Amino acid sequence: MSHTSATRPQFSHARARRAGFAAFVGTAIEWYDFYIYATAAALVFGPLFFPEADRLAGIAAAFATYAVGFLVRPLGGVIFGHIGDKFGRRPSLVITLLVMGLSTVLVGVLPTYENIGSWAAVLLVLLRVLQGLAVGGEWGGAVLMAVEHSPEKYKTFYGGFAQLGNPAGALGATLIFGILSAQGETFLVDGGWRIPFLLSVVLIGVGFWVRYRVEESPVFEDKVAGQEQSVPIKYALGKNWKPILIGIGLLPISTGGYYLATTFATAYGTDPSVGLDETLILNAMSVAAFFELITCLGIAWLGDKWGRKRVMAIGLIGSVVFIVPQFLLMSTGPEWMIFVAFAVVRVAMNFTYAPVATILSQLFKPQARYTSISLSYGLAAAIWAGLSPLAATLLWDATGTVWSVIGLFAAMGALGLVCLAIAPQHVDDDVYPGAVGSADAGTEGTWNKESFK
Repeated sequence: MSHTSATRPQFSHARARRAGFAAFVGTAIEWYDFYIYATAAALVFGPLFFPEADRLAGIAAAFATYAVGFLVRPLGGVIFGHIGDKFGRRPSLVITLLVMGLSTVLVGVLPTYENIGSWAAVLLVLLRVLQGLAVGGEWGGAVLMAVEHSPEKYKTFYGGFAQLGNPAGALGATLIFGILSAQGETFLVDGGWRIPFLLSVVLIGVGFWVRYRVEESPVFEDKVAGQEQSVPIKYALGKNWKPILIGIGLLPISTGGYYLATTFATAYGTDPSVGLDETLILNAMSVAAFFELITCLGIAWLGDKWGRKRVMAIGLIGSVVFIVPQFLLMSTGPEWMIFVAFAVVRVAMNFTYAPVATILSQLFKPQARYTSISLSYGLAAAIWAGLSPLAATLLWDATGTVWSVIGLFAAMGALGLVCLAIAPQHVDDDVYPGAVGSADAGTEGTWNKESFK
């Protein structure tokens, strides 16, 4: 049964901060695990696991195994979404953290092609599948824990805590690979690449402790727990299929564009035709991740002040504009401008990423929300993030120019703008009696379809 007004969970900034911090720590660890794989795929997995291919083919093969992690995300969303919608957000998030951590550590002890031949690539793919399943259930749950602890006027800000995990994980991954790549030309290939994966075991313990102590989502407790409901995936596909499709269309830049600006950019910049040192690229991405990290909450705060959809629209346009100098400067320099270009692009993309947690979560009513947001984000990641580095590599190889990749990026941005304009936003703040936009104020379940409000 639903709580009465007297017994409903009450909003407090202290509770929202705890939920936000837990979301941040968990997503930071899981994105660190994900990004060290992405960076290793761009730098060393080609020769280590696909040595019979030429350089570009080896990179494409490594990116194909990288894409597998995205392709299974929707399945992870269904599995962990079912747990999150039936038993609570918290237990699902604890399990995803453990699955991700274990699979990442096992990558760190994996034999290479030199040791066991083609079985090395098979095992790499299997561990990548486990990573993808875990992330498929992680992001949606972490977002809901942060957003569902907040009333409407603070949702975008607290949703930004979950988004902090991405730049923090990226910063940790690029920093450690930058340090390791500076140890000598062959250090990474000779076994140094294993260190970032093995370090994950320490982070898992910290994340488990933080995440296990956080309270359950008040929206789940008030509107979902104990209620008669159909199987979450059945409800999601039967009732939420339209907003799921809109959500997929919202995310080309926030997911796929992000990997074009980072993972593909690493492979492009270190190609002999461009000739940048991999340490320079990794350092530039570390600086960019730092600026993304320190601007995330400020941009999320602007989402509550200006309108979360308006902020995302600014980011979509800005990302398309600034990706051009990033790629062009990589072949012309000067080096300091490469650092500036990487940072500007990441901040622009942060305008698409910081508010999208709340935008996507509020596409759906609380029933089957975990499954719906995870399915939407997972399918978007499979399509846009999973395939974009591979598609960009093939486009670049076929055309001989990076302008084809820039064109792909621009098309993805245009689709995001169209879907953003039609995306509805559900209000469920009646969990908090008397809150702005609550049922007590007479606006339960309203949908905002204004284009960029």
